[in-house]
Amino acid sequence: MDLLTVSGISLTERETVVLQNVSFTQQAGQKLALAGESGTGKSTLLQVIAGLIQPSAGEVHANGSRVRGPAEILVPGHPGVAYLTQNSALPHSLRVEQVLRYANKRPVAEAQALYELCHISHLSERRTDQLSGGEQQRVALARLLLGSPRLLLLDEPFSNLDRVHKRILQGIIEELGHRLGITCLLVSHDPADTLSWADEILVMRQGLIVQQGPPARVYQQPVDEYTAALFGDYSIVRGAERQMLAPVSKRKAAETVLLVRPEQFVLGPKSPNHLIGTVKASRFFGSYFEVEIALPVNTIRVRTASHEWKPGSLVPVSVAPGSAWNMKR
Repeated sequence: MDLLTVSGISLTERETVVLQNVSFTQQAGQKLALAGESGTGKSTLLQVIAGLIQPSAGEVHANGSRVRGPAEILVPGHPGVAYLTQNSALPHSLRVEQVLRYANKRPVAEAQALYELCHISHLSERRTDQLSGGEQQRVALARLLLGSPRLLLLDEPFSNLDRVHKRILQGIIEELGHRLGITCLLVSHDPADTLSWADEILVMRQGLIVQQGPPARVYQQPVDEYTAALFGDYSIVRGAERQMLAPVSKRKAAETVLLVRPEQFVLGPKSPNHLIGTVKASRFFGSYFEVEIALPVNTIRVRTASHEWKPGSLVPVSVAPGSAWNMKR
């Protein structure tokens, strides 16, 4: 059964189209993510779903009933739907214990278990203005969870956090579905946040959903270069470089371009379909090297575990069989 149904949502603000006929569904327990450049309407869509913005057209149904916007009800919001913003917006100078007590609708034992899940049990006597950004975000999340939501909307929850606090919050969000049965819809500009977490990704561009599918498909088979760029580096193979792949018919070559991710290139040894490139640079990124290679037509970036390729050296380049994606233009 669908927990969330978004049907034909459009929004125009000051003669600017923000959302265009957006439709999708989310089942209970499904981890769904929205991806796209800044200004594509992701956060606005979340606020429409939460009942905080009135759409120009379309309807949202959550938890079995229609979400009414601020033009229809006095206090915006929808039962069973919680919305976590980038900024925690906690009451200033109150103790954490006070903030949580005012919001609590759970038995004491359940509330305490929730505080432990959110890693905030030790913060109860601290004032909100004494908390770090990561601590504030976890307290804000706990405050929302005390209301027993079924659907949690997460709007760039990691954007202001350092790596340590981000990892803690990611672990908490991962546990929400398993331990509390809460369904999450996540917005993030970082591809690593969505690719590693989501069951399905919706890609937005200029208020439209341009692609929807499992993370592996969206990453490996993007519908266009905009979508490809959202999830990492890539190279477009055309012209003389096609000899790095199996033969492509002239008709097919005219209709498509071939998209190759950095890890899909193979450096040496020579193969029937290789090209010889010149190494321009080799950069160390911890778990891999990124090698920049000049080919006859353009320059590509290759991800490899080897450090043997030095600037100025010649290297055979091919593409792993079956890895390139024929992307229509």
